[in-house]
Amino acid sequence: MGKRRAPELYRAPFPLYTVRIEPRTGLIITAGGGGASKTGIKNGMHFLSLDLVGGVHSATLLHTHETDTRATMCMCLGGDVIAAGQDANCTLMRFSQHTAKQEKKPAAKDGAGDKGAARKRGRRGQNGEGGGDVAQMKEDSPQLVVEDVGAVQADLSPQDPCVKCVRFSGDLKLLLSGGADGYVRVWEFPSLKEKFSFRAHRDELEDIDISPDSKHIVTVGRDFECSVWSGDQLAVGLCWHENMPQITEKMYRYKSCRFARVEDQKDALRLYTVQIPHKRDRKPPPCYITKWDGWAFLPLLTKPCGNEVISCLSVSDSGTFLGLGTVTGSVAIYIAFSLQKLYYIQESHGIVVTDVTFLPDSPKSAAVKGNNEVVMLSVAVDSRCQVHAVSNRRSFPLWLVLFFCGLMVVGVILLLQSLFPGFI
Repeated sequence: MGKRRAPELYRAPFPLYTVRIEPRTGLIITAGGGGASKTGIKNGMHFLSLDLVGGVHSATLLHTHETDTRATMCMCLGGDVIAAGQDANCTLMRFSQHTAKQEKKPAAKDGAGDKGAARKRGRRGQNGEGGGDVAQMKEDSPQLVVEDVGAVQADLSPQDPCVKCVRFSGDLKLLLSGGADGYVRVWEFPSLKEKFSFRAHRDELEDIDISPDSKHIVTVGRDFECSVWSGDQLAVGLCWHENMPQITEKMYRYKSCRFARVEDQKDALRLYTVQIPHKRDRKPPPCYITKWDGWAFLPLLTKPCGNEVISCLSVSDSGTFLGLGTVTGSVAIYIAFSLQKLYYIQESHGIVVTDVTFLPDSPKSAAVKGNNEVVMLSVAVDSRCQVHAVSNRRSFPLWLVLFFCGLMVVGVILLLQSLFPGFI
């Protein structure tokens, strides 16, 4: 019997490294590629629509934006603007959606550039002919236009420069990036004027995030450090294993960091970090998730999250769920409050999961959420985009619970009266 796999939503013609869902339109944006090497693997960004038909999720390719020799390794959204980490640069693109006009346009000779024909995923033929996608033109499908807004050099490494992470501030006034040179660079948005930069780590950055009030920046590096910055000044260095004497200083390193709000607690803020073993042994030690107070930066809870090395982290908009991907292709969803595992598929992709993202809390996404408590997408080097859904857990309304409790009390009283006459 084969291994359990999540439903495949889409398969791209190149490795996928990042995925996001735009809340207002509900568009799935995923990107990747083969880089500058002449392997014949293209680099591009695909725009998909997500639908729910008969309780089953499906995706339609609406638009393809080719990125020349640059593979997009990381990405974040700021409204209708995409910030993409491509080699040494952070490239900004704006996309817009409009109704298609019934007119024929001459095809490009070399086939490069943007391709706006909608293509819906179909099944393979019974004889095994064809690829994973069957082209189906949709005459009235919305068309997308993607235009370059600008680019900034975000990594100055002399060899193999690479932008590892990009992030918009919550008010969309700042754009942050971290690269292989260990520097954090902060630009004003949309002017792209550099506000400040500083060396955050001695080695390359792994992840970066900014607090909702834009007062603190958290960075994770390969130098075993996770640091909190106020502007370009170090505020505090985090230590997740202070109360775990069995863990030595260089045994683990930080991998990811994410701020998140707390559901039903307006003023509360949490920071989540993932720690992975620095060295890989035959009997690998577990990875850990730590939940921090997002204002005081004190650890609140740390729990192991399996022996597979974590490759990516995401937090749902409500702050209720954490999504994890691993280097072995597994995907998991955890409850943020207790750090308990809610959902897990071992080696669903079979190769390193490069990114995960939750369906946003927006009216557009609510229509395709269905009868599910949470829906998450994952992408991997295997070119696949998978969907992971957790059905609503059955619960009883409070009035019904109280009603049954009342019946139990009455039943106990009647039983005691029958056994011991004159009890009451």
